[in-house]
Amino acid sequence: MFEPEAVVTLAIEAGNTILEIYNRDSSIDVMTKDDNSPLTEADLSAHEIIVEGLQQINPNIPIVSEEGRVGDPLSTDYCWLVDPLDGTKEFVKRNGMFTVNIALMIRRAERWLPIFGVVHAPVTSTTWFGGKEGVPATRRTAEAIDLISVKPNSVDDPTRLVASGSHRGERDETFAASLGKFDLVRMGSSLKACVVAEGTADLYPRFGPTSCWDIAAAHAVVEAAGGLVLNPEGITLDYDLVEDVLNPFFLVAGDSRWTEDWIKSNY
Repeated sequence: MFEPEAVVTLAIEAGNTILEIYNRDSSIDVMTKDDNSPLTEADLSAHEIIVEGLQQINPNIPIVSEEGRVGDPLSTDYCWLVDPLDGTKEFVKRNGMFTVNIALMIRRAERWLPIFGVVHAPVTSTTWFGGKEGVPATRRTAEAIDLISVKPNSVDDPTRLVASGSHRGERDETFAASLGKFDLVRMGSSLKACVVAEGTADLYPRFGPTSCWDIAAAHAVVEAAGGLVLNPEGITLDYDLVEDVLNPFFLVAGDSRWTEDWIKSNY
């Protein structure tokens, strides 16, 4: 149906285009979409590259991107889900914490689950990919290609908690306090889920607003690495790509020891 390496290459190609714009001496022009989220030339350029590339990889699979759709997702059991530039605010701030996200989704009735994902961080030239389609969780840099897996801390050590650099509120603070000892690291975009997948963090709770394309690619990598991505009821997060693209709150975790606390935090 598709060649994983071709999708990885495509994400890197889109990331290189983003990086060219990011490294310009001039200021970044920012437009505002109808939902008040920012939009830049980099978002649109990456979108065009990814859509063209995915159509070449398999023209029969519809594409749902943050910046537009090709085909009807409900006409098939498979769909590409794309965020051409996850972390546009981080891109504009030029702090490097943004990614390219591409996921292959499978339909279950009216809901969708990710079965393969690629997350590429252009500034560090780091790519995470993997999924249920026989692709092990992998982290690729310019220097090495390594298989990755979740590595939760011992129960006696502080929980390694990763949180957004842009969105953090009272519920985040309350949940963190319920963990006992914890070490907090802030970062942007889907990088937060990827560090759980590679074993350098334990938890990423998200109480703020997100859309399906923000997390689905990293979700596939996390599950391939042995981790969990849970909805507020403690069940595997699934997605709506058509009617309501907004996600509920979710938790990315290295194992199930935090599930009960997570469920309690939502009720």
